[in-house]
Amino acid sequence: MGSSPSKQINPASVDEKHALAEDLIADMASLHVAAPLSADGSLTKSTISSWESEATSDPKTVLARTILQHSNITTTLTSRIARSVDVHIFNNVIDFKTSPVTNQKSSGRCWLFATTNVLRYPIMKALRLSNFELSQSYLFFWDKLNKANYYLELSIEHADLPVDDRLIDHLSGDLVSDGGQWDMAVNLVERYGLVPQAIFPESTHSSLSGPLNTLVKTKLREHALILRRLSLSLRASFIPKEVVVSTLRAKKECLLKEIYTILTATLGVPPPSDQKFTWEYTDADGKLGKWEGTPLEFSKAFASKPYPISESFSLINDPRNAYSKLYTVDKLGNVWGARPVLYVNTEIENLKAVVVKMIKAGNPVFFGCDVGKFSDGVGGIMDTALFQYELAFDITLGLTKADRLQVNESAMTHAMVISGVHLDNNDKPLRYKVENSWGDANGDKGYFVMTDAWFEQ
Repeated sequence: MGSSPSKQINPASVDEKHALAEDLIADMASLHVAAPLSADGSLTKSTISSWESEATSDPKTVLARTILQHSNITTTLTSRIARSVDVHIFNNVIDFKTSPVTNQKSSGRCWLFATTNVLRYPIMKALRLSNFELSQSYLFFWDKLNKANYYLELSIEHADLPVDDRLIDHLSGDLVSDGGQWDMAVNLVERYGLVPQAIFPESTHSSLSGPLNTLVKTKLREHALILRRLSLSLRASFIPKEVVVSTLRAKKECLLKEIYTILTATLGVPPPSDQKFTWEYTDADGKLGKWEGTPLEFSKAFASKPYPISESFSLINDPRNAYSKLYTVDKLGNVWGARPVLYVNTEIENLKAVVVKMIKAGNPVFFGCDVGKFSDGVGGIMDTALFQYELAFDITLGLTKADRLQVNESAMTHAMVISGVHLDNNDKPLRYKVENSWGDANGDKGYFVMTDAWFEQ
């Protein structure tokens, strides 16, 4: 019991109790209780036999078996109507089209590509460039190194927990993944700035991150155990806490040098954020240009317009939780001590209105989604009506958005950029133009179409 007085509960009246009893009786009367075919819960031959008997007497199921046993269900059950109405035509688009369409290749850097695709708009407009990419690999390097530091700092912070504690187990899972959030990108840009891709180009392992991640994770898990053992030894000697932390951080820095060596060998040595570089370019008219300065100065000169990136924030629509509230994910981050990952939860109509307003103002929109659900990556279509599963299998897919989030059926798996929207006569969005980072062979030369119904989900 706490110190606050308990709130008094008024006892229910006789009439209220009677009404509740009647409601319960009515509910039980409508409930159909059937005896199971298997009393102990196992799958019996008779259970399977009854199912098969029903299936073979259903012409739709027989037809589905005839066709789907030797064809891909996603291609076979793709709706012809959806393909015909999901056209790449939009009546409101960003007034400046960037190029080229980017390609993250075999990496999970979608959020960094989406970030740099957004931030290159003002740069290309200001310098009148026809082709330009910011270095995704530059941010990728600093993200990997900072995530390694973040994980080891968490290992120091929670060194007193058992190694099989659920939190420790979770943290040591996907500890330096390629993925990230908008706030994490802001942290990188604020601390390290930006450089053109020509200054820090792609490497084999920025485009093929799997082998690099495997090695880095192996070393970091070893590092975490070293720090845990050192922490246990120091605490057993009754050394003051601040001395323990200081000693552990000194050891951590020695260990992180190994990670830095791995990253520089595989990704290259990035220019320091305060070191000047010279970038020469050709504009759309063929005129030569040159820019000199540091990565932080480059970011400040171009990426802070029309508003500083630090003033941006993320909106989400999560129907599980209350709206108009600020949320975070505990232990999620990349730069230790920097801006936390934050989201403002809002209604879906508010989210749509913000997107439309930004597009009309000429600003591309960074967004995250569950890209694998009801989408065609080759055709570039995202539509909840794309596949006719319910018709073919005589089922109903009844999970709501909140249901899917609660049972891990859905999660934010990919980041892209909205660069256009098609509105009806009442200014309501029908579909959105989406700039992806999977190269120009997918969709409409790299651009996808997303229906409003898919956006809502």
